[in-house]
Amino acid sequence: MLFNYEAISNTGEKKRGTIDASSHDSAIAAIQHRDLIVVSVTEGDKKNGIMQLSFFEKKVAMKDIVMMSRQISTLFEAQVSALKAFNLLATNTENRALVKVLVSVSDDISSGLSISESLAKHPEAFSTFYVNMVKSGEESGKLTQTFSYLADYLDRQYQLTSKTKNALVYPAFVISVFVLVMVMMFVFIIPKLGVIIKESGQDMPFSTKIVLGISDFLIHYGLFILIAIVVLIVYIFRLSRSKSGQTYMDSIKITTPILKNIYIKLYLSRISDNMDTMLSSGIPIVRALEITSGIVGNHIYEDILNHTAEEVKSGSSFSEAFARHPEIPAIMSGMIRVGEETGSVGSILKTLGHFYSREVNDAVDTLVGLIEPFMIVGLGLGVGLLLTSILMPIYNIAGGIK
Repeated sequence: MLFNYEAISNTGEKKRGTIDASSHDSAIAAIQHRDLIVVSVTEGDKKNGIMQLSFFEKKVAMKDIVMMSRQISTLFEAQVSALKAFNLLATNTENRALVKVLVSVSDDISSGLSISESLAKHPEAFSTFYVNMVKSGEESGKLTQTFSYLADYLDRQYQLTSKTKNALVYPAFVISVFVLVMVMMFVFIIPKLGVIIKESGQDMPFSTKIVLGISDFLIHYGLFILIAIVVLIVYIFRLSRSKSGQTYMDSIKITTPILKNIYIKLYLSRISDNMDTMLSSGIPIVRALEITSGIVGNHIYEDILNHTAEEVKSGSSFSEAFARHPEIPAIMSGMIRVGEETGSVGSILKTLGHFYSREVNDAVDTLVGLIEPFMIVGLGLGVGLLLTSILMPIYNIAGGIK
């Protein structure tokens, strides 16, 4: 339950904010743990007399975590303690879901837990990768640099993933609207024009027969087609929830001729960037591989990373284990081998991360550049053929009347 509070600090400064607690007394105790003098505590679940339901609240987005990481890094550079830093962020964050998380983290830190242990209680906001990076920063005494690394890394991943997804949003929207409009024409407009053409008794062009046949098919069997589509969507959704279904969908992503060029480079970029960030923070290579396998976002590459980790444990080198998988390009395993020989695996992975990030950006730009003209030409041909097939017989009828 959220509570709004007003309090006064030891310096006399007024503080206002929200705190998540199980009861009114617990909220007061938590506020006092922050070395604040409580002025008032009120329930914050209601606003304008309407209950704030949890599903109306925003989730913790990656961009929120990026901003939070940068702010924590800045506060640590200014020698602000961890407890005060999280308290300050909790009172100056607009996302209610993140406020709850920060308040809980602050309470856990005040009770004696480490930052990484406090963050680990909130997997919905902080990934295993994030928690392990913070833990490594605590052990090495480089928390400021660690949060800065995390902000840079998450920002790169957010930009890269967003650009890849957004590249497909526009064409998907245009094609969906086009299909909807065409279906409505086939069901409502063309049948009326078809009656006129048939009553005229003239010979219909082959294209006109096809268009009228499609229209009749949709009118008589459209409901069954709609049911089949819904069943297919439900089946795909349920399939995507299973491990085998997810693996199958992931394999499609890296084997489809056009999409694989983007997805493979996206996954290789994540692997390189993750490994570089963690190795630079002192995390052992086996642990880095295991953590990366959980956040790469593809079950096939997840299995590759897990197998690589097992082989490294058994004595194989990182590059040798990687080279055994055809999904890993030879240039990547070769460069890692050079990094192992020169003792600069981290810098090699950093170079690979930047390289594949640029490759993904270029591939997305190329795809967007190709989709738009092909889409315009395709939609134009579709509309043109439809109008020609229907309007030409209409014009012939009009000419015959004259």
